[in-house]
Amino acid sequence: MAAQQVGLKKTLKLWQVVVMGLAYLTPMAVFDTFGIVTEITEGHVPTAYLFALIGMLFTALSYGHLVRKFPSAGSAYTYAQKVFHPYVGFMVGWTSLLDYMFMPMINMLLAKIYLGALFPNVEPWTYIFGLAVVMTALNLRGIKLVANFNSVIVIMQFSIIAIFIGLIAWGVHNGEGLGTVASSRPFFSEQIHVSPLLMGASILCLSFLGFDAISTLSEETPDADRVIPRAIVLTALIGGVLFVTTSYFLQLYFPDISRFQHPDAVLPEIALYVGGKLFQAVVLVCTTVAVLASGLASHAGVSRLLYVMGRDRALPARFFGYIHPKWQTPAFNVLLVGLLALSAVSLDLEMALALINFGALVAFTFVNLAVIAHFYVKLGRNKCLKDHLMYLLLPLCGAACIGVLWLNLEPSSFELGLVWAALGAIYLFLRLTVFRIPLHSPLHSPLNSADKVEIAQ
Repeated sequence: MAAQQVGLKKTLKLWQVVVMGLAYLTPMAVFDTFGIVTEITEGHVPTAYLFALIGMLFTALSYGHLVRKFPSAGSAYTYAQKVFHPYVGFMVGWTSLLDYMFMPMINMLLAKIYLGALFPNVEPWTYIFGLAVVMTALNLRGIKLVANFNSVIVIMQFSIIAIFIGLIAWGVHNGEGLGTVASSRPFFSEQIHVSPLLMGASILCLSFLGFDAISTLSEETPDADRVIPRAIVLTALIGGVLFVTTSYFLQLYFPDISRFQHPDAVLPEIALYVGGKLFQAVVLVCTTVAVLASGLASHAGVSRLLYVMGRDRALPARFFGYIHPKWQTPAFNVLLVGLLALSAVSLDLEMALALINFGALVAFTFVNLAVIAHFYVKLGRNKCLKDHLMYLLLPLCGAACIGVLWLNLEPSSFELGLVWAALGAIYLFLRLTVFRIPLHSPLHSPLNSADKVEIAQ
């Protein structure tokens, strides 16, 4: 019983939270989608990234508003539960699990691909087992250890990208690609069209998944209502600037996809063309380590979401709501996610990506709507131009941007996501009607005194 009452340990600082967000984003992910989006946008990837960044910043601001009001590790689950209804909160949390739960598996799959290219004679399951053990062990010992470990990996990624940019600039200066390092062609040309840019942006928005996961660290961050909102916006901005800058230089060197044999997996080819075989090997090793950092961050995020749902008894509390008395981490959840990551041995990458996309878009949609419902409607923050802008117009813009992503969502993502949502609905129905176990929701309550003061003002 004593162990059950232990809370998460508050140890994180602003820079550590931002590092966790950047590790989740994986800065080197800019290379993974470059070939596909270059083909779609006819060579205007940086502009598509700008569109994606603007769209994600609207949602990042909505997360910031809600974190200040509800500094809980439950993220979108908590916001929907508090603002709308416990049942809505459960369904948002359940579908959000798709985003968080499958991300460690995605990282294990990518690591298997990269390491398999370097060491083709080694059995793939050994990579996945080894990385899953490391990922689980670090998360068991505490979030501060994970953040410090990820800071080293994020610095490594920035260093590799800086070397990439230097080599690209040298190559372009010597006649490669467009032949100049100062050109507006990657951003604008006579061939540019809005529709392909929006389609490309809808793909690139998925590169920003991670700024939202920062909100799951709220209960391990002192002054979370101040630190977490800043960290969310900083993560999105830093990631966006990095993606735009890197894709600009890449587009100078590769104005189109004519040099790529495999446009859907161009990182090995880019590294080879830009720096040679030795540089290619170094990049693949560093990318594998970057994937581990993303896995660590996503592993931490989903274990915290499961913990809050367990603490609220939306899931069995004895297991999911447990906190280790010494390490002050949700140990059972960490172990469970580590075991699930092992399924990457046989998991299909396309299916996992489809599930992640659906879960993320559900969370983003309800976060934007929750800002309008809570601040603009419930608290009556609609008296001046600033209120209309902050609590209605900007969240509506965020919801509209997410709506564009919904329209461009692949049918498989929608179908698999609905199947998962149906399973959650069945669980909730059986719990309430057959087993007659209500959802205990301490977070869903009438207006508190602070809310009443806001309304009065």
